[in-house]
Amino acid sequence: MGNGPLAGVRVLELAGLAPGPFAGMMLADHGAQVLRVDRVETVRAIGDRPHGGALDRGKRTIGLDLKSPRGVEAFKRLAAAADVVIEVFRPGVAERLGIGPEDLHRVNPRLVYGRLTGWGQDGPLAARAGHDIDYIAISGVLSLLGRAGQKPTPPINVLGDFAGGGLLLAYGIVLALFERERTGRGRVIDAAMVDGAALLFAMFSPLLGPDGGALLGGWGERGTNLLDTGAPQYDTYETADGGFVAVGALEPKFWAELVARLGLADLPDPNDRANWPAIRARLAEAFRSRTRAEWEKVFEGSDACVFPVLSMSEAPRHPHNRARGTFVEVGGALQPAPAPRLLGGGRGDLAPATRLHDLSSWGIDEETARALRDEGVLA
Repeated sequence: MGNGPLAGVRVLELAGLAPGPFAGMMLADHGAQVLRVDRVETVRAIGDRPHGGALDRGKRTIGLDLKSPRGVEAFKRLAAAADVVIEVFRPGVAERLGIGPEDLHRVNPRLVYGRLTGWGQDGPLAARAGHDIDYIAISGVLSLLGRAGQKPTPPINVLGDFAGGGLLLAYGIVLALFERERTGRGRVIDAAMVDGAALLFAMFSPLLGPDGGALLGGWGERGTNLLDTGAPQYDTYETADGGFVAVGALEPKFWAELVARLGLADLPDPNDRANWPAIRARLAEAFRSRTRAEWEKVFEGSDACVFPVLSMSEAPRHPHNRARGTFVEVGGALQPAPAPRLLGGGRGDLAPATRLHDLSSWGIDEETARALRDEGVLA
C-alpha cells in the first residue's frame, strides 16, 4: 500500500467505462485504497492474472453480483467500511439495485458518493445514451474545435470523458472528503461530463454574449483565432521527413527568436490578421526544407517555442520526459506517471491491479465470503 496524501482513504469503484476507472486511478495514484467491484463473470475470466491497464493500477478487484439480494447486502457491508463510492450508472439504476446514495448513507453517513454520468442526474437528457463527442457537442465546446472551413473535429475522448468527467469527479471527491472533516457527513457528487467540458472552456466564456453570440472583438469562427490554428504563429508544420513540429511563438520576443532561427526576418507583422496567409505559406515552406530532427537542433536551447510532435511511443524517450520520470514502467509497460506531484511526499502503489481474496478488512469475514463464493455471488 502506498503512503501518499490519500493513504487510509478507502474507495469502492463500481466497474464501468474508462472515465470512472480514471477517477479511481487518480485517487489510487495518491495513496487511496481502491477496491474495484466487477461482475462475477469478469473476475472469473481474468482469474488471478494482474490487470495491466493503466486505469486499473494500484487497485484490488473482486466480482459481485449486484442483481442478487445477497450481493447487494455484501456491497452495503463493503460501503459501511468505505470512505468513497464511485458509481457510473445511468440515473436511477443504482437506486433500483438498492445501492443508491440514500441506501448507502443509511449504513454509512460519512460516505462520499461520487456519481459520474454524461448528462448529469437531472435535465431533459439525463436518461439518454451518449458519448464524449455528444457531451462536448451540447456544451458548445466541439463547435470551437477544427480547422477553418472544415467540420468540427473531436480530440478523441479526452475532453468530455477524462478531463470533464473522470478528473473532475476525482476533484469533487477530494473536496467532499475535505468538507467531511468539518461536518462529519458525506456528500453526493453529481459529476456530469457536459458540465465539465463547459467548465474547461471557462477562459472563453467572457468572449461570448448572454445569448451565446460572439461579443465585439471576441472569439470568431473555429480555426480563425489565435489559439485554434487560425494564427500561423500557433500551429503545426510538416517537415522534410513527414514529421511535424509544433510552433507556439505568440509573444513578440518568442516570435523574434523564431524568425531569426528560420532566417525569415523579413516576415510581415503577425499581429495583423491580413498577413496570416502569407506568413503561414512562408513558414510551411521553411519547415519543409529540413527534417524534424534537424529542426530540433536548430531550436535547441531557444525560446522560439518550437518542439517536435512526438508519437506516443516516442514521448517516453524524450530527454525531458526521461529526466522528470513523466512515464513509469508498470508491469512491463510504460504508463504516464501520477500527476500532479506533491513534492516531498509519497504516492500510491502503482502495481497492476490484482484480485482481492481476503475481505475481512472490508467488514466481510471469511465464513461469509466463503458462503457468497459458494452461492456464485462473490468472485
